[in-house]
Amino acid sequence: MTTKRIATPSYTKAIMEKFNLSTKKSLGQNFICDPNILDKIVACGNITESDNVVEVGPGIGALTEALALKAKKVLAYEIDQRLLPVLKETLAPYKNVIVLNQDVLKSNLPEDFKTYFSDEPVKVVANLPYYITTPIMMHFLESNVAVSQFVLMMQKEVAERITAKPNTKAYGSLSIAVQYYMSTKIAFIVPRTVFMPQPNVDSAILSLEKRSEPLVSVLNEKEFFKLVRGAFQLRRKTLWNNLLALYGKTPEVREWLTKSLETAEIAPSRRGESLSIEEFATLSNALEEEK
Repeated sequence: MTTKRIATPSYTKAIMEKFNLSTKKSLGQNFICDPNILDKIVACGNITESDNVVEVGPGIGALTEALALKAKKVLAYEIDQRLLPVLKETLAPYKNVIVLNQDVLKSNLPEDFKTYFSDEPVKVVANLPYYITTPIMMHFLESNVAVSQFVLMMQKEVAERITAKPNTKAYGSLSIAVQYYMSTKIAFIVPRTVFMPQPNVDSAILSLEKRSEPLVSVLNEKEFFKLVRGAFQLRRKTLWNNLLALYGKTPEVREWLTKSLETAEIAPSRRGESLSIEEFATLSNALEEEK
């Protein structure tokens, strides 16, 4: 087993020079050059030799290596074909790593989990590209695969939106979409200085644990999320104006909305950002019942 860690600045530089690599901005590539940060991420996921782990975007294999040292098996999705020979070399000492040259957003996660993990529970640990953080998270959540915990590095601002509470600037439909399925916590902040190349923003490590059942009980999940998105469509508008924009302005719709808001005991003059997830559930259920 190699003792020279991939994540040291000198080794990262040597790998990039050997393979004539430049980072692709279009893929949000920034390589971590600090083994201590990687070990903290692995510790945050409480990774043990009984854990299966999925990683998205292994890059040159720095986080993959830190995971492989602790986990039972690591499955890494890498979209960039140029990195396959790099990963073949850097991860050669680790027999518990499988690299798939695939776009995770186009992958059949239930099929992959069955093939590689025999449907055993999985932890997802990843340094996510900033521009597709949310689609990747939602792909895992909506694929309904057995993920017990996510430990994700993302832009600090996105982590703050996901963990936000009502009546804050960061609170929105993303906060509710994620908190509906998972408990969320910012574990620690990662300074931009530990990356090569250095990004323009700081990152955060977000720990998310799947709830045994959703945070709130709703009669129609699809309509609940439609309501939530609609309520934040125009943040400066009242809930009433956003509901009219979402459902229409006919007399029948106005009557339905008025009755539903009364049933839910929510004032139409409030703004979407003031409603808790519980209030959104109450309103969504009232809308269903008053249809």
